[in-house]
Amino acid sequence: MKESNRIVQIGSQRRSGPNYFAARDFIQSGKFGPIVMVELTWNVNQPGRWRRPELVAKLKEEDTDWKRYLINRPYEAFDPRHYLEFRLFWPYSSGIPGQWMSHQIDTVHWFSGLPHPRSVAVNGGIYLWKDGRKNADTMTAVFDYGPLDDMSSGFQVLFKSRQTNAADDVKEIYYSNGGMLNLDTNKINSTGGLEDKYAKPMGMKENLLPSLSLSDMAPPVSTGANTGGDALTTAHVRNWMECVRSRKQPNAPIEAGYNHAIAVIMTNAAYRTGQKVTFDDATQEVMAGGKVFKY
Repeated sequence: MKESNRIVQIGSQRRSGPNYFAARDFIQSGKFGPIVMVELTWNVNQPGRWRRPELVAKLKEEDTDWKRYLINRPYEAFDPRHYLEFRLFWPYSSGIPGQWMSHQIDTVHWFSGLPHPRSVAVNGGIYLWKDGRKNADTMTAVFDYGPLDDMSSGFQVLFKSRQTNAADDVKEIYYSNGGMLNLDTNKINSTGGLEDKYAKPMGMKENLLPSLSLSDMAPPVSTGANTGGDALTTAHVRNWMECVRSRKQPNAPIEAGYNHAIAVIMTNAAYRTGQKVTFDDATQEVMAGGKVFKY
């Protein structure tokens, strides 16, 4: 991409959301304080999610280029479900991590300035939808972030997702010692912050964030590009088109995709090996049990 001077926009639409810009600016200004914890949630309750039963029944191998579809995956006989419902089947998709977690973990990298996790441990499985799928319908991943030489300045990220119950829906909440930043409500407040009654006995000062609205702090946007699902995509495509004209780098440059791909592959490795997984910066390899993880 760099050699050819092409403009590439990674499909991380949150990077074009005004409320996300406001959150990033507030955190990077130092007013939020060091991040101490991030909770990411993506829950749905849709039995048909990623399934296409009517089309699967009609699909024939001669209507596809099956060998080209497999690319470098091990050869297997044609399976219409693997073709149309690929998100449910490894090794054609990782399911939850690649489809959903990639978007939310990208905001962690963007806000913190850290390129990838130090480590991750994962648990999950197919707990309810016994429909032949191979990818989990429920998954929880715990990430460790921070400079490799200073544990005290790191933080933990908890990502949890289930396709079996939609309570809590989709949420991203950032915590500091002074309170929380909630990208669901677009509010910053002192919830959970250090109160004077606990700070004073330790010779410390109270640390409570002010109540602020990310919506009020967000930069102005063009009509049709406000926050929300399709509007985020509209703003993201608009940014890409503007950068094609100006030759500036877009909101989600290629490095953003590379970095959240590291987190996704680490998650896959941890889930499929049952081991705590790390990343080797020198070799740019995902390591599971001291060995390079291979798809």
